[in-house]
Amino acid sequence: MTRTGPPTIGIVTGSGPEAGIDLWQKVLAATRRQMGERYRGDIDAPRVVIVSEPALGASMDLPATDAEVGAALEATAADVAARCDVYAIACNTLNVYADRLRDRAGSADLVTFPEVLLDWAEANSIRRLGLLGARPVAALGEWSPYTTLADRLELVTPADPDPLHRLIEAIKLDGGTDPGHHAALTAIVEELGVATVALACTELPRVARPIPGIELVDVTELVAKALVSRVVAR
Repeated sequence: MTRTGPPTIGIVTGSGPEAGIDLWQKVLAATRRQMGERYRGDIDAPRVVIVSEPALGASMDLPATDAEVGAALEATAADVAARCDVYAIACNTLNVYADRLRDRAGSADLVTFPEVLLDWAEANSIRRLGLLGARPVAALGEWSPYTTLADRLELVTPADPDPLHRLIEAIKLDGGTDPGHHAALTAIVEELGVATVALACTELPRVARPIPGIELVDVTELVAKALVSRVVAR
């Protein structure tokens, strides 16, 4: 059944809740850029539905929390999808459930983090890419939404994922206010030895700063652009 009403973007968040705020801000910025001189202010801002579900915060402990996280995500995604045309999950880790959600969450289009990152890499002729994310993401196993990209790109992840995982947990706790977070992230990025590094965790862009000779790719920003493109096209 086709949804009626104005074109609407949906955001599922909660892992962590700031990730949804961040994606919303980037959606607004992408709208201004894509509309250019046609943008008239508030009346041209996209209609956005956001649901923040605290139970999704247990995603940092996947796969041990699969049952509770999966159930909470399905219910939340179904709620959002029923009220929008296109939506995204503001969490890299939770995108591992994308196929399940597409089967069950309704007719709204789901924009996933791995898909937009692959599109960006191919458009920019990137073949070797650093990938930083939570432990399940960086492992590139069955619990990583980026595993399928390994067939198309050479993905480089930290040899020891634990320091990065702990850094992400610390950013979640203090909101990224500790000035030491930037130094810790910079050290991890530089150890990869890759010219282009994808920040595949919604917490990392909040503490990232430019690093000479290395391009940092904010995957959340790519998702925001894709969401806006689909709504503007409508």
